[in-house]
This record gives sequence, C-alpha cells and structure tokens, in this order.
Amino acid sequence: MPLVSLRLGGAAVAVTLLAGVAACGVAPRDGGVTVPKAAARQEHPELQKAIQEIVASGFAGVQLRVHDERGEWVGSAGVRKLGEAAKPPTDGRFWIGSTTKTFTATLVLQLVAEGKIGLDAPVAGYLPELGLDRRITVRMLLQHTSGLFNYAGGERYDDGTFVPGIPAAGKEWMDNRFRTYRPAELVRFALSKRAPFAPGTDQRYSNTNYTLALLLVEKVTGRSYAEEMRRRILRPLGLRDTSVPGSRTELPGPHAHGYYRYQDAGQWKVVDVARQNLSLLAGAGDMISTTQDLHTFVSALLGGKLLPAKLLAEMRTPHGKLGYGFGLWVQDVGPGCGGTLVHHNGGAPGGYGALMISTPDGRKTLTASITAGDAAIDTAKEFGQATQKLIKEVFCGTHARGVR
Repeated sequence: MPLVSLRLGGAAVAVTLLAGVAACGVAPRDGGVTVPKAAARQEHPELQKAIQEIVASGFAGVQLRVHDERGEWVGSAGVRKLGEAAKPPTDGRFWIGSTTKTFTATLVLQLVAEGKIGLDAPVAGYLPELGLDRRITVRMLLQHTSGLFNYAGGERYDDGTFVPGIPAAGKEWMDNRFRTYRPAELVRFALSKRAPFAPGTDQRYSNTNYTLALLLVEKVTGRSYAEEMRRRILRPLGLRDTSVPGSRTELPGPHAHGYYRYQDAGQWKVVDVARQNLSLLAGAGDMISTTQDLHTFVSALLGGKLLPAKLLAEMRTPHGKLGYGFGLWVQDVGPGCGGTLVHHNGGAPGGYGALMISTPDGRKTLTASITAGDAAIDTAKEFGQATQKLIKEVFCGTHARGVR
C-alpha cells in the first residue's frame, strides 16, 4: 500500500496515527514576522536510534528535526538513493503531501481575518460558476464537513458502494504521474459524483475541500494561489526552501529519493518517484518543503504570528468525529505526553511521507520526511507505526523529560 493511502483513501489512518500514545503515561505579514533562531543543537542518541529502527523496518531513509525549549536535534538515517551509501540530507526537500492543507487553511483564515471571506458564508457566493450546493460554507471546507466527493481516492458510500476517483495509486497513477490537472477540473470531476452526505451532517476527509479552497483564494484575491502563498506566508517567514510547484515535476536542491512499488501485469516493479506532477492535489497535497521550513511555519502559526488569536483558537479546536480543526488534527494524548498535540502529516502519491507535529503553542515540534524504498512492506501501516515511535520518544520519552 503506498503512502498515498494515508491521505487519499484512509482518513482513519491519519486520525489514528497517534493512537496508543496516551498509554505513555493579527501579526504583521509581508516581511513583518520575526522567527527566533534555534538554540544550540542537542546530542540525543535515542532519536538517532529511533530513526535507524524506522529504516530497518523497510524504509529507504528518514530526515528528522526536533525543536524544544532546550534547542534543536537534527539527524538522518538510511540512504539518499537506493544503491548509494550517502545518507539523506538533513536539509533535503521533499513532497509534503497533505501537510499542504495547513498552509491552505492559514491562507483562507488570513482572508477571513481581513473581512474578504466569511467563514460561515456560502462558497457558491464566491464561485457561482461551479454550481455548488449553497449550503456548503467556507467553514465546512476547512473542517471536511461539506459532503463533497473526494476526487482523489474516491468514496465508499454508506450503502457499501464504492465510486473510484481520479487514479492516485497503482499502475494507472504511474502511467499518468506527469499529467497536469487544473484545480477547476478536479473540482468539477468531484461535483459530477454523488455527494456522500448532505452538507454539515457528517465529516469525511476529502481533498476536494482544499482544492476548492485554492479556487476561493484565487477568486477573492485576484492572484494565483502560489503568489498568495509566497506573499503571505513563505516570504514573511523566510521559507526559501518551500514552494508550490504547480505542474513542475522536479524536487529542487538536495533531496532524498522515494520509491513506489506496484504491480504491472502480475509483476512487482519499483520506480524512483522523486519526479512527479502533484497538480493532482492542488491546494490539498502538492507542496514541497524541508524539515526546517515546516518547523518554522508551524511554530510561527501556533505562536500567533500568522493569525489573530480568535481564529487561531478555532483552528486548533477539534471538530466532529475526526477531531479536525481548520487544517489541523487536534488530539488528546494523555498527561504523560503533554496532554494535547496538533498535527497534519501527509503522504505524496508514492514514495514520500511527511510529519509535522507540535504542542498547541508551537514550542515543541517534530518535523520529518520518510522515504519509501523497495521493501515489500505495507508502507501505510509502517508509516503509522514509525510516527507513533517518534512521538513517544519526543513527546513522552526521555527526550521529553529532558534526560540526556
């Protein structure tokens, strides 16, 4: 199973990534955000051991960065590329998958703060050309309660019927992994399918919500989503290694290679998927970043540097059966692990998994990239276990208690 299943077809997997852990016991923009530099780096062999164990479970490589009040720990394990000895670069770029949703939600909420978008306004009022159900509000998009069909991954209805979406796994995805999709094309595809539930009556993870949020940003601002992302978040925070690639297929700068294992005519094949076109997940899972930039972003966001206090409080308030706020999962992991963690992990179609996990105030963060190799493993299951292992060590283990 590819890492994509964490996001496309299995919201339940993403929701339960932290399961079992409890057993361990308006700011200025456009250049106006100041991000404090990290303190001195720490020595922490337990973290190095943890990421080496993740590689031993069948992954090609791991990049990990941990920030807390005592400073920073950065490390990597495994290989940058199969067949080579070099380790993954600790400053390497990677596809962040659905971690993109936190960036998109932040953009929308900035526009809400400026009065340009109403959180409880019908999305149809801004995008009348799409013919949306007028009961769908902006809030519903951000909380996955709109009832919109998930174009990537498809939908299984309550009556047991499954309707496939645009291919995002297997040979079909491999054969089309360089195809360029337009956001409106993706949304119109979703709107051509039966809604799994009426707006506001249930909650189900759907990439369509965040691609529609991209179109909303563009309509309201008159600028492209990529330019608004640069203008409002990337430039103010100095996130030079984070980008919205659009239809570009290259990972710029240093990076580790991820691999996708799939069946073709009864034969198993393994392909390097460092190059892929993630316009398939526009606004929902297409961005590129680094562990450092993800740390800078989430600590600034949760520290109140990107949104006014009221909207930030709503963003990190869990809603519905998924425990999802606005672009963030919020979970109680028990007093032994600090009480509450917020996160949005992600997986790109084939090869790449991303972690962005933090305390609600952004003072302790774990950001990571995990790349798949050629091992015959269930990558979704192993990714979830790897995530739990790192959380237990960072937020519940000796590192969390300050033991060196």
